[in-house]
Amino acid sequence: MLTRSLPGGTWTLGDLTVTRFGYGAMQLAGPGVMGPPADPDAALAVLREVVALGITHIDTSDAYGPHVTNRLIRAALHPYPEGLHLVTKVGATRDAQGGWPTAREPEQLRRAVEENLENLGVEALDLVNLRLGDATGPRACSLAEPLEALVALRRKGLIRHLGLSNVTPEQVTEAQSIAPIVCVQNLYNLAYRQDDALIDRLAGQGVAYVPYFPLGGFSPLQSAALSAVAARRDATPMAVALAWLLQRSPNILLIPGTSSVAHLRENVAGAGLTLTADDLAALDASGRCGPDRQKCP
Repeated sequence: MLTRSLPGGTWTLGDLTVTRFGYGAMQLAGPGVMGPPADPDAALAVLREVVALGITHIDTSDAYGPHVTNRLIRAALHPYPEGLHLVTKVGATRDAQGGWPTAREPEQLRRAVEENLENLGVEALDLVNLRLGDATGPRACSLAEPLEALVALRRKGLIRHLGLSNVTPEQVTEAQSIAPIVCVQNLYNLAYRQDDALIDRLAGQGVAYVPYFPLGGFSPLQSAALSAVAARRDATPMAVALAWLLQRSPNILLIPGTSSVAHLRENVAGAGLTLTADDLAALDASGRCGPDRQKCP
């Protein structure tokens, strides 16, 4: 596929080269990530624009919908262009109320992998993230049993690479003692800096870190600092937040989601903003204020 210059360049996940600016498909499903989108044609157009822009990393899950986003991806893009990589996750399912109950028993994981394969229309999944914890965040527990179940599926040729989602640093360490891990996907943004040390550790190991919710949870003080930098640079707060993440560490991969072609283009352009040393210092100081960091003077 044609790869255009995108903010941040590229990163290698195992033997997969992907653009650091990727796309998260979750918002293509209906309200609450349940059911079909209101405008399926618009959803298909977004996915085709992702490829047209040169993005080679699409993040999805068969739990989205459920089945909706994977089927949209297949309808829009199959047969997939060479160089496009689909990253999915397993470990949670959906209930009738729209909840996300865990599904990490070996048989549940096998079924989830098979459903991802079928709905995406592929013989092997490029990368599967094991989702731990719950909707409130990571939970301390051993991941050995579910990860070993995915390792067995990888040995059968159904999975190429493994990653983790919604995990603690200790779980990352445990996982790395079981199998090679090529990425970690956690909540992280300018306001939530709890994974700073983990990001730096993974960067030293050549492991990607994929933050979700790149703009959210800001205190009034943090929002004011973000808005001030955005105003000074004649940019949106989202553009500044995405640009800050790309410049925070070279192993950070972005997967902002949208159901709008125009918004997708805005995100790409915004992430290309080059922040100055003064911008970065102001944002870093504001991001370290709050209940889980030291208080600002």
